[in-house]
Amino acid sequence: MESMEIKKTFCTTREAAVLLGVSVGTVQLWVETGVLSAWKTVGGHRRVMRDSVDRLLHKKPESTPVPHKVAAATPEDQPLSILVVEDDANLLRLYQENMSRWPMAPSVAFASSAITGLLMIGAKCPDLLVTDLRMPDMDGFYMLRVLRSTPELANTTVAVVTGLDADEIALRGGLPAGIEVLPKPIQFARLHAIATDIVNKRQFKTQPKTAATTQGDSAP
Repeated sequence: MESMEIKKTFCTTREAAVLLGVSVGTVQLWVETGVLSAWKTVGGHRRVMRDSVDRLLHKKPESTPVPHKVAAATPEDQPLSILVVEDDANLLRLYQENMSRWPMAPSVAFASSAITGLLMIGAKCPDLLVTDLRMPDMDGFYMLRVLRSTPELANTTVAVVTGLDADEIALRGGLPAGIEVLPKPIQFARLHAIATDIVNKRQFKTQPKTAATTQGDSAP
């Protein structure tokens, strides 16, 4: 009698990361935000439900092929990457129309739901994340708290565009430090200034030392 292979109904975060082709940190992010279903053992280890991994494999955004020239470029030569998470289709079109005219020619991706945005973040962390707080599929406050505690997103600048005022935000527990809150209607001039600042800081970090600086470094 042939033995029947019993398929595991769960897997570790590392096994899930291998199956999904992402980092363990990304799996932990997706678990914390509810994108993946999981539970904890008595010892505190996460066990990810295999059926949620399988479902995500069918949902996971496909990577867009990158031309060889761009792929070989150094980080400072890469265009600024922006992810906009907004469930209002009209506002998404407004973002697209405005950002397409920015001088730094950013690479902008759009997500119409928080879950789609999290999947896209798992595939590639953006330089700038622009998101609403009120979304039908997820609590934006909780999502941002989890994102801010994720090491992979340490270098991502986050800007919130919301119709909530300061008192309403405070009543919901506030937001992590370092997140700028912009009111609606969308303040595109301020978003452009934030994007420009990111580009300038990146260029400053990679700026080669001048001869004078080099001599100063070698001086006794």
